[in-house]
Amino acid sequence: MTLNLKESQTAEFKQLWKDEYIKTLSAFANSDGGTLYVGVDDEGEIIGINNAKKLLEDIPNKVRDILGIMVDVNLMQDEDKEYLEIITDKYPYPISYKGSYYYRSGSSTQELKGASLDKFLLSRQGKKWDGVPVPYFGFDDLDPFAFRLFRDKAEKKKRIDAELLKESDEVLVDKLHLKEGDYLKRATTLLFAKQPQKYVTGSSIKIGYFKSNSDLVYQDVIEGNLFEQVDKTMELIFTKYLKAIISYEGVQRVESFPVSELAFREALVNAVVHKDYGSQHTIQISVYDDKLLMWNAGDLPPHWTIETLLQKHSSEPHNPAIAYPFFLAGYIELWGRGIEKIIDESKKFNGITPQFRWQNGLWVEFYFNNVDSKELETRVKTRVKTRVKILELIEENPNITNQELAEKLELTVKGIEWQIKKLKTQGFLQRIGGAKGGHWECDYDNH
Repeated sequence: MTLNLKESQTAEFKQLWKDEYIKTLSAFANSDGGTLYVGVDDEGEIIGINNAKKLLEDIPNKVRDILGIMVDVNLMQDEDKEYLEIITDKYPYPISYKGSYYYRSGSSTQELKGASLDKFLLSRQGKKWDGVPVPYFGFDDLDPFAFRLFRDKAEKKKRIDAELLKESDEVLVDKLHLKEGDYLKRATTLLFAKQPQKYVTGSSIKIGYFKSNSDLVYQDVIEGNLFEQVDKTMELIFTKYLKAIISYEGVQRVESFPVSELAFREALVNAVVHKDYGSQHTIQISVYDDKLLMWNAGDLPPHWTIETLLQKHSSEPHNPAIAYPFFLAGYIELWGRGIEKIIDESKKFNGITPQFRWQNGLWVEFYFNNVDSKELETRVKTRVKTRVKILELIEENPNITNQELAEKLELTVKGIEWQIKKLKTQGFLQRIGGAKGGHWECDYDNH
């Protein structure tokens, strides 16, 4: 007879028992639990064992003595063949086998080492990497400029009590949950330290421009706190690394890039929030003539594939202590929508869907070689015409709402909001008063 299952994350077959297989049981306990079948070959065929009854008594005692846990050992019968079913539950605390820790990955048992071991031990304590306290790191090591930057952005987004923003840096750190007891957390070093890279190796962003995979033309390494890194990277990408198509509407100069600024920003912030900082690898951005690639170190939740990630759009931030201040400062608009927003913004911008793949971390790939310059120029002119129509409608009715504009121009409300943001940035439009009771004013004097 053959068992109606295959070796997997939670099942393994052994033809006979060896005490070293207790290591596999420890891996089950450290993962999602599982069952070890003894007397079954690799194909799931029951071949039986001769000492089943003796092992029925010996195995529970040996597991208890070596691992300190209890397992269920059941004697199974198939015609005249006896075999064992050893069931191990998932344990909420780490289980070591002779001083080492093991975990199930697919149908194999692997020893946890280095950063993977650190992450596993932290998870069993209910902690994340960025929530670990840092000794010998105090308020004197924090950068007042980083706090000013955070306060400015948080005040504009109004996601935090304005009175709290007036409190001291010490109070703000406590309210942002960046302190544990007398110690500041790792997240604090990345967000507010004077020298973040002194405390976290690899906590930087590297950008390179390539003519080919082996031909690096120039590069930049962006350091500093994470708020600075995002802002500086955005500036460098759209002033130095990406080539814009220039067109003119009258005397107004218009630039159009091959990648959506909003989609790229979302991908960048997603990388910063989800990165595995324990890996000590930098976020890497590679720019070519026809594509932009971004990679950040990390791992998928257990049992996930890249397809699962795309279906769910995003996963729980690897670094919640970092994600929360980023949310308050307006870098993250909605929780759990990172990948969905990258795709939506890119498709809305130029119809191109970014590609995602997993290779020791997440790759986000923006391709733009299939959009020629004439098509991009046409899109630029279309956007300019849309903005002109918006200004005309506002001149006719300064109290017009975004919903009314969207209906008249057959656009989405989000599309109207994006166009209005551009008009305000260029100085063509300003809002007088609040959302209720206020009105728009057009300004052509300086253009």
